[in-house]
Parts: sequence; structure tokens; C-alpha cells
Amino acid sequence: MFTGIIEEVGHVKSLHRGAKSFTLEVEAEKVLEGTLVGDSIATNGVCLTVTSLTGHGFTADVMPETVSRTALGELVSGSPVNLERALSLQTRLGGHIVSGHIDGTGRIADRRQDDTALWLTIECDSKLLRYIIEKGSVTLQGVSLTVARVDARSFAVSLIPHTQAATTLHQAKVGDLVNIENDIIAKYVEKLLGKGPDNGSDLLDKMAKYGFSF
Repeated sequence: MFTGIIEEVGHVKSLHRGAKSFTLEVEAEKVLEGTLVGDSIATNGVCLTVTSLTGHGFTADVMPETVSRTALGELVSGSPVNLERALSLQTRLGGHIVSGHIDGTGRIADRRQDDTALWLTIECDSKLLRYIIEKGSVTLQGVSLTVARVDARSFAVSLIPHTQAATTLHQAKVGDLVNIENDIIAKYVEKLLGKGPDNGSDLLDKMAKYGFSF
């Protein structure tokens, strides 16, 4: 688990591509502290397992499922990436609960400066938008953010200067593909209530049919 508070921006040193997967080598410093092989590091929001360590970085395997679900396939040598180690019981939860399991991707539809704030508007599938609410939490490229606005096709976030300086989001351009992780609590609540796009039954409707009121 993670918090969505980025510890450092690393850089892709190399990618060794296979038929559907690839091995990623990332140059980093801070996230190497206390890290062992087998530990997890969120890379642009994607939970990756460290397979080897060097003095200046780590490697991780990116499987076909991850390639198809995320924007990691867009990375090239030299690409900057947001990095965060898994939280510990002593970690302050400065962002929100983040699993590192990406729900899907969106594209930057608009970028504008508003005094010191940077506004980004992201278009994404309705299956992702159903879990995004105004003033709720969303993870974008691994960064815990507050949703400022939502409409039928997109949502917007407003980045403070610190977030711009401490993450890769200040480099986001219109058209860029970005990783999105929805608030995990919303997904579990929906599942437990028997509602959702893949569930034809609605538990609340059934309970109302038998006289339960809410």
C-alpha cells in the first residue's frame, strides 16, 4: 500500500522489451534507502516489485497485464517517473490509501495556469469516472490529488506549486496518457452493495422489494 505522496522523481535508465512485457531499470536515490529485493516501489503509480538493486537504481519486471492497463508502455530511456516506497506502520498518511493497482488510463485534455495553480483536465472512460467525485481523492501518475471538478467525460485537478515541483505532473502535456487509480473505498462499497457495471443484481433494490427502507 502507498499514500500517493511522491518521494522522488527518478529516471528510466533502460527498457529491455520482450514480446508483450519488459524489464524496467530506474535510476533513483531516496527510494533505495532500506529497500530490499522483493519490496514494492510505486512507479508512476504502478506497484512494481524490485527484482534487483544497483548502487544507483533498481529493476522491475512489467508483465503484459500491466502493459495493457497502464501508461508504462509509453516510457522511453530518460523518461522521468514518480517514485514512492510502500508505506510502513510508522508512515504518516499524508495522501490517501493507494494500492498501486491502476484502474485504467486517461489523456490530458487541457492544461492551464491559474496564478500559482496548474489545472489539468483528464478525459477518461465512464467506467473510471463513476468512482470520481468532486472533492474526493484520485491518484494520477501515482500522485494523490483532490478532484476539483467532474463532468460527463472528464475531471480536473488543481496542482499546488509544491506538487508541481516534486512530481512529473508539471511536465504533463495535452494528449499525454496518464495512469489513474480510483479511490479503493468506493470500489469496495459498490461491490459489497451488489451494484456495479458488471453486476446485474442490485442488492438495495432487492432489499426494498422485501420491505426494507433506507
